Order: sequence, then structure tokens, then C-alpha cells
Amino acid sequence: MIRRDAPLRVVVVGAGIGGLAAAVALRRIGAQVEVHEQVSAFARVGAGLQLAPNATAALRGLGLLDKVSSIACRPESWCSFDAGDGEMSLRLPLGDEVEDKFGAPYLHVHRGDLHDVLLDAVGNVHLGHRAVGFDQTGDHLEVRFGDGSSAAADVVIGADGIHSTVRAALFGPMAAVFSGLVAYRGIVPGDRVADTPLVSAKWWGGDRHLVHYWVSSGRELNFVAPVPEETWTEESWAAEGKVGDLLEALSGFAEPARRVAGAAASLMRSALYDREPLRTWGEGRLALLGDACHPMLPFMAQGAGMAIEDAVVLGRCLDGVSAEEVEPALRRYAEVRSPRTSAVQGGSRANDFLRGTSSGLSSEDVYGYDAWRVPILA
Repeated sequence: MIRRDAPLRVVVVGAGIGGLAAAVALRRIGAQVEVHEQVSAFARVGAGLQLAPNATAALRGLGLLDKVSSIACRPESWCSFDAGDGEMSLRLPLGDEVEDKFGAPYLHVHRGDLHDVLLDAVGNVHLGHRAVGFDQTGDHLEVRFGDGSSAAADVVIGADGIHSTVRAALFGPMAAVFSGLVAYRGIVPGDRVADTPLVSAKWWGGDRHLVHYWVSSGRELNFVAPVPEETWTEESWAAEGKVGDLLEALSGFAEPARRVAGAAASLMRSALYDREPLRTWGEGRLALLGDACHPMLPFMAQGAGMAIEDAVVLGRCLDGVSAEEVEPALRRYAEVRSPRTSAVQGGSRANDFLRGTSSGLSSEDVYGYDAWRVPILA
């Protein structure tokens, strides 16, 4: 690690999984990092996340894997089932076998638990700071916030999600692509589904499916069920869903899948969007990260993993870089990451990963990636 007399000043816009991981990675190389988030307070939002070996290897290098493991579940296998007759079409061993193969574990976590681990590592976050503009002239870069405050930086990282204000400031408004699917998400207390095995299960039902897996150290079962819907008019990420509507949508599913869906006391309901890959990830001293530049459908369970990989590679590209060398370093970051994230975006949209006859990326392609060792272009 190269130490410099003048630490690189970085402003990260967005304190989600990607933004906080970026802050950890950048402080690790000695950068002076500020994180600004538009919400006024954090809440335990979202549901489960699957962290495959590519993500947990990245977390290990950030010094966070032990803490994440302590609040996670370690599934025994991935299982694909036919939703109609309940027949298993694929079983991929996880547990010790996947860790021996790829050098890192496969874990399930609640998003809120992972966020807490990252937030604890980062410390202070400036809340209630919604980025509204940027002034970039030569070696001067300043972020302006809605409350009238501002922050000067050598680098600004936009990690503010699919509705990124940083992306909009760089490239103008860009419509997200509606998948035609609305996802029902639920968390079920463990005692209601105690006989559900410790696996990551996907029930394939033609134009809809259901995925479930344990989180919160085995106390809760998370599930998500995307079903077709031609129109979507609700703006909320967490609109209320009805268990009866979900069970009707899954009327042809096998009893074990319907039992999981019916055990939820409450549901979130949200439309699934992604975007086409960006041709460029930034401009000058501004760059994007995570869902701000490559939002993807959740069908490969790699959204969080891609953001954490981004953070590691970004830190490596900026390690030892002076303020005068930022722009080519950010271009290297995008050149390294863009082919990888574009491929995973496409694979997620195809929705055939681990189906048994996948025509796209294999588990070796996805899980074998090591953000700490991937070559950085000169």
C-alpha cells in the first residue's frame, strides 16, 4: 500500500450496501472519505440477500467476513424445483463444498443486518443530504446538497441506487426498463416454517417463480415471488401486498412452495426494473457504482455482490493515486468492471441461471471471480 502526504478526498453519495462498501475500501487505502445519504434515518428495510463466494471473498478482504458470517445463514445447497409437480431438477452443493471450490463461503443475510455491519465499519454518515448538483472545473469538484450545504472532493462516487441523481446529472434522465414483473417479498418467523430445509430453493413456474432461504442466523425465512403484471402505477419501493393475491398468483404451485408464501404475516410488493448497460460510468472526477450504473433484476442474486465487487476494484484503482491522476484511475475502474457487470445484467434478465440447462453464465463464471486479484489495466 502506497502512503501519500495528501490523502485523496472522496465524497460517496449514497449509504446503501455499495456506498458503504466503497467507503470501507477507500479508507483502507488511506483516502479521506465522507458519505452522504438523502434519508434522515436508517430503518431495517429490504429483505434477504444471497452472498455468493465472489461477494464473501470481497468482504473478507475488507475485513468484514467474520462479522457478516456471525449474523448470516450458511445454506447446505441450492435446489431448483418444478413449481407444478415439486420435482427437483438441480441440486448444487453449497456449505463446505462450495467454500472448498471457490475459497469463500456462500451466505444468506438480511439486508438490514449486512447494512449494520457496513455502517459500523464506516461510522459517521451525513444524513438528510440529497445531492442536487455538482460543480466540476479542472481540479475543483464540489457536491451541492438540498439543504444548502456542499462538500469539496477530489473524487465523487455516485452510489445512490437505480434512481441515481449522480447518474442523471452526468447523463440526463434515463428511463428504467420495467420487466413486466412485480415481486412479492416476505419474511416469515422461523417457527411458522420450521420444517423448511436449510437450502436456497427456487420453484420455477413458467412466467413466475418463488425463491426462499433462511436469514438472520436461522430465525427468519426470506422469500420473493415475481409474478407478471402488465402495468405498475405505485411509486413506493415497499407498497403493501396481500397474501391472498400472492397465493392466487401461485395457484398452480406445489404445496411446499405455497405453504411458505402463505406463512407471511405481511408482504412488500414492488415492480422489478433494470437498465441497459451504460457505455461510460462517469465523467472527469465523478464515477458511478452499484445500482446507480448497473441495476439488475434479482434472478441471479448478484445485485449486492456486484456493488461490493465494484467497491473493491474502485479502491484498488485509486490506491496510491494522486489528485492529478484520478481521472485515468476512474476510467480503469470502469474498464475492469463494465464487462463483468454487463454480463451479469444480461444473465439476470435471461432468468435461467442454475435452472439446470442454463444457456448463460455458469456458477464458475460468477462465483469464481475475485475482485482482489482481477488484473487492473495499466
